Amino acid sequence: MGKYEASEMIHVNGVDMHYAVAGSGKPVILIHGNGEDHNLFEIQMDQLTAAGYRVYAPDSRGHGANAPLTEYHYADMAEDVYQFICALDLDRPLYYGHSDGGIIGLLLEISHPGTVSGMAVSGTNLSPAGLEKSFVDKYAAINAKAPDPLLTLMLEEPHIDPEELEQIDIPVLVTAGSSDLILPEETRRIAAHLPHAKLVIVEGADHGSYIVGSEIMGKLLLDFFGKIQ
Repeated sequence: MGKYEASEMIHVNGVDMHYAVAGSGKPVILIHGNGEDHNLFEIQMDQLTAAGYRVYAPDSRGHGANAPLTEYHYADMAEDVYQFICALDLDRPLYYGHSDGGIIGLLLEISHPGTVSGMAVSGTNLSPAGLEKSFVDKYAAINAKAPDPLLTLMLEEPHIDPEELEQIDIPVLVTAGSSDLILPEETRRIAAHLPHAKLVIVEGADHGSYIVGSEIMGKLLLDFFGKIQ
């Protein structure tokens, strides 16, 4: 168990979502990646709460403290977050999503524009074609032998048209590691189609090394969020 226990629970969009909450101030939503849970963000939660933010870190549907499911879709996860924000009456919170959390954030703002006031996404892809082929081949082989609904999700979704990003009218920080499993051209494509994007490539980092056990992403978030009114 991590430092921030998912001790709160709310029922949204047909599922129970457990979440951790800490700090006081402007609300920030943190959404983790595939197969992870809110504990991914322990260091970022320390940094954000110390800087005067109130952080909400849910476990995504079927992850962490939540009951596993037999089927997953990113659109459902985006709706979960939207209903989570509405149910808790959070007024245009800030948002940060890593990997699948980034996909969920983009879909959230496409389907419910203006729900958040600013967003950061890390290691995010618009389709499975945006992933390194060797990574896809490896997990496709694993999934063929022992099907896992979370692997199936990653291998079959998302399908976001880059032009859909052009309707996202909020500041968005787009980050990736220089050795990410997301193709460099995919990260650049996302930033290029967002009207108010800032692109940061973290040199020497892979998909999660500048997030897990690192203060790098938290510092980027504090700088970025601090400029959003």
